[in-house]
This record gives sequence, C-alpha cells and structure tokens, in this order.
Amino acid sequence: MANRPRGGWDSTTQTAPPITVEVPVLGIGAGPSYYEELARYVFALRRPRGLHMTLLHLGVLEDFCRDVAAWTKGNTSAESAQLRTVAWLEALPVLEAFSGSAERLIVLGSGGVCGLEVDVPASARDYQVSLVHALHELLDELLVDNIDDFILSSPALGFRSPRWVPHVAVGRPMYRGHGPWEIGRVGVDFGESRIRNRQFLRDSGPG
Repeated sequence: MANRPRGGWDSTTQTAPPITVEVPVLGIGAGPSYYEELARYVFALRRPRGLHMTLLHLGVLEDFCRDVAAWTKGNTSAESAQLRTVAWLEALPVLEAFSGSAERLIVLGSGGVCGLEVDVPASARDYQVSLVHALHELLDELLVDNIDDFILSSPALGFRSPRWVPHVAVGRPMYRGHGPWEIGRVGVDFGESRIRNRQFLRDSGPG
C-alpha cells in the first residue's frame, strides 16, 4: 500500500477520493426553479446533478486501513484491512429509491456548508442504522477494540457525532453564522443507494 500524506480528494494531484455510501438526489420540488430559489440563502449553489445525501462516510480507503492498523498495533495489517473492507463494501445491500421532504436550510459543521435538512422515511433511517451496525461488525472482524472510540477518533472516518442528521449539502451559506432558514415544504426524490467513487475500490489492491 503506498505511503502518502493524509487528506481528502485533490483533483489536481489525483490522490484517492473518499469512499461514501450515498443516495443521489433525483429531484427537488416540482421543477428546477424550486432549487434555484435557494440561491437567496446560498453562495455558489451546487449543481443539481451532483446533489446527494451521505448515509455513511468511510473516508479515503488507505487512510481508514492505516487507522485500523495503528489502532490494532499491527495485529491487523493495512493490507488485510483493505481486502476485507473492499469485500464488505461490495457486499452491502442496496437501499431502494425513496422520497422525502425538506422545510428548512441548516448550517452544517463549522458553518461553512449549508444544507437542506431532509425528513426521510423510516426505511431510510433503518438502512442508515444498519450501515453503522455493519461497520461495527466489520471493525470487530478487523480486531478493533473499543469500537465506538475508534469510530469517533479515526481521522479517516471523520465522525463528529453519533447522531445522523439527514441532509443534502447545497453550498456555502450566504449569511455565515446564521440559520436555520424556513423555505416552505418541498419534496425531495432520491435514487437507490450507491458507493461513491466505487471505481477506486477496484484500483486499490495492495501495492
């Protein structure tokens, strides 16, 4: 496995992008104008084509596997963790397409990102919970102890809270430090779940 600096996706240097389980946004409201109206709250509104909701963030695969190797003090090697993790990802069940709704924009994380807070059906919440349970099972197989502590401290996973807030990031808030903003109820349609950057799993053999 190549030894490279940690970090997120960098399209200029072609380092590996993060792996996530997500659902793509197929539509917001009754037409494009519903989404475009969010520009009154958001700088540089993201392109509708790339909108998605993250269900589980695994991070850059090599970083995740190195975190496992370090946590287990080498009892699980990074190479072994990578092989098992790729197999685990490929075997995850698919969540069918579903619809939700949004009534407000919220500020996420440190305040640099604005997102639609989405009310999702129970099936979507149950699926997200099942992903977290499955992650626990994977980490147990990888000989990780104190799994909750690992999840919250792994730089690759990047978990900041055990609570999942369903949202679709749409851009940078126009008014930093403010929010939420009520926008009126709009429907949000999602496609079936998928692994983002899945092609990098096929190219991530030990090296």
